Amino acid sequence: MTPESVMMMGTEAMKVALALAAPLLLFVIAPSLPANDVPVFSFFALWLAVQQILIGIALGFTMQFAFAAMRTAGEIIGLQMGLSFATFVDPASHLNMPVLARIMDMLALLLFLTFNGHLWLISLLVDTFHTLPIGGEPLNSNAFLALTKAGSLIFLNGLMLALPLITLLLTLNLALGLLNRMAPQLSIFVIGFPLTLTVGISLMAALMPLIAPFCEHLFSEMFSWLILLVNCH
Repeated sequence: MTPESVMMMGTEAMKVALALAAPLLLFVIAPSLPANDVPVFSFFALWLAVQQILIGIALGFTMQFAFAAMRTAGEIIGLQMGLSFATFVDPASHLNMPVLARIMDMLALLLFLTFNGHLWLISLLVDTFHTLPIGGEPLNSNAFLALTKAGSLIFLNGLMLALPLITLLLTLNLALGLLNRMAPQLSIFVIGFPLTLTVGISLMAALMPLIAPFCEHLFSEMFSWLILLVNCH
């Protein structure tokens, strides 16, 4: 997959393409599903539609936790490096996002596709029609409790990713503060920002080889929570 196609993943065109591809997927797997004689224009059919929407929302939120953890790590690192003011409009959410958060988000998406996460996701989506069939038992309270735990644990992983840079940059800022107190004639604000930026970028470059295995663990944990979620009924 080319970088140009990856950049489209957050655009409206990609959302429309996925919306058109979903009925084709349902058309392929529909013959293997058990028959369900439910009147289309009935209260029970409306209730089943609400159930399926809730299942989709739960799966979507759990999927977003891993990417949100990477974005959170980027925001924290950017804040410590003094790059919190460098923002631009995210095409997916139409909100201002820090540059480092966007970089981490795109890196997570590239690694997700590299690890064939999209194929695992499609396979899991197909399995939900068997584990959570239409007209079967809906998700219970344990599913939403698992959703809450998944969010907290994955966000904790995002914080752990940013922790080395947080520690080093905080120590650097404390050293600059002490230097400013001992030598007020030095212009700390002139040398502080370039120094913090240089150290932060250098440390990020040094940690880049560790991001791939970290994301692999993060996605593996995310899919474990997804499997647990679809079996809570």
